[in-house]
Amino acid sequence: MLRRVAFAGALALATLFAAPEQAPAQDAIRIASPYQTTTLDPMRSAAAGNIEVYGLLYARLINRDAQDQLQPALAESWEVSDDQRIYTFRLRDAKFSDGSPITAEDVAFSLNRVRTDERSAYPAPLGSVEDIAAKDEKTVVFTLKAPFAPFLSNLDVWNMGVVSKKDVDARGEDKAFTENPVTSGPYMVKEWRPNDRLILTANPNYWREGYPKTANAELLEVSEAKTRLGMVQTGEVDAIRDVPWSEVDPLKTQENVELKLEPSTVIYMVLLNSKREPFSNAKARQAAAHAIDNKAVTQAVTFGYAEPANTTLPGAIDFHDDQHPGISYDPAKAKQLLQESGMGDREVTILIGTSATAEQIAVLMQAQWNAIGLKSKIQKVDGSAWWDLVAKGEYDASPTWWYNETPDPDLAVRWALCGTCGSDSFYTFYTNPKVDELTEQGTAEQDPQKRAEIYKEIQRITTEEVSQIPLYYPPYANAYSKRVQGLRLTPSLQWTLEEATIGG
Repeated sequence: MLRRVAFAGALALATLFAAPEQAPAQDAIRIASPYQTTTLDPMRSAAAGNIEVYGLLYARLINRDAQDQLQPALAESWEVSDDQRIYTFRLRDAKFSDGSPITAEDVAFSLNRVRTDERSAYPAPLGSVEDIAAKDEKTVVFTLKAPFAPFLSNLDVWNMGVVSKKDVDARGEDKAFTENPVTSGPYMVKEWRPNDRLILTANPNYWREGYPKTANAELLEVSEAKTRLGMVQTGEVDAIRDVPWSEVDPLKTQENVELKLEPSTVIYMVLLNSKREPFSNAKARQAAAHAIDNKAVTQAVTFGYAEPANTTLPGAIDFHDDQHPGISYDPAKAKQLLQESGMGDREVTILIGTSATAEQIAVLMQAQWNAIGLKSKIQKVDGSAWWDLVAKGEYDASPTWWYNETPDPDLAVRWALCGTCGSDSFYTFYTNPKVDELTEQGTAEQDPQKRAEIYKEIQRITTEEVSQIPLYYPPYANAYSKRVQGLRLTPSLQWTLEEATIGG
């Protein structure tokens, strides 16, 4: 999936959330995010606010540590068959928050929901799987369709958490994920107030003894950046997401706040609709790309805190081609290519949602495109309309972003560059049979050096053909109260809340 994350509508559950406002708890870590929590079912949404929550509520078979290495979690060990198609996981003794044992049947049930349920928001990480079955109470077996190098990495994606089959069967999916969900992760739900906050408390049966280190937490939904900034500066919250780039330097001077630029696998880029003119014409796409000075755009938008993008894949993922020269800023070449394309008389509509960043980029794009004779106008719509128009291919160009859930590039390629992998190359409708062929070769190949060459070639083709226009690779800009230690946001949008402590 993901990609650029959408916002689903919040559930209408007001009768469940009548508790009055209380003063901030000093024994709780409070995080303010602009992204909503709209469901607690880990398979039902790929929205940013939900991704932040899933890892706190539901444990996975394996996890990445601070050094980005895969480590045992619910699975204490695993074996791989000689033909690389069968993965056998042995579960540790672990319990759900209600005290019932976590079994292989729960694992198979949870991940088969992700893999086969028609309502699953993101089945792609398990697309290589042919079967998931419980061999016995503590052994679960995955059978793959073919050898698939990213398989273990994909098991750490946000929707791989284990839920209780017994509870879901007994209460049904609606109640099981809204009224006191049974969890397997470090926290349980104490109270959920949609459009306001999610209040968590420690799961007493969590498999990691001594964790979480802080018993209570609150995730607050605060859409306005200025409001979030004020809350962390006054100590009302302990962490905030998405510090505006213009506020990064001023926040560095705050005595009680630490500004962190944390690694991400995000890429900001421009979608070009290859399904209709003018961008069905490769030379028109190349003209549009050479007209944009992405170094200047990066400086203007992020105050220089992001890195200008040189390929169509995020800079932080495995096998990124750091040596690729990128698309040069060359207005003269852009004018020539536009003339050769025969598309110079077309007017292009730049579609944007409500993001201030997208609007800023669109204004810069418009000026640079107009300078080469590519006439353009900006159309602003709300977020749901943006997704609807883009998915239908009813747009010309749109600045936006997406991210990769793992360091492995496979999911990124399948989302944004592969024309036959289910998302129409992030709805650009770009397609190249060679890229699609290389996509499958990249996952079948087990040798890392050979995989690197495959993904290097994918980047070369898609960058030169301008499947999208790469703009920049930003870090996450987050701010933290200095009273909290050990809290960070991982590249895969997971809070390390179970590791965090309060002190000082």
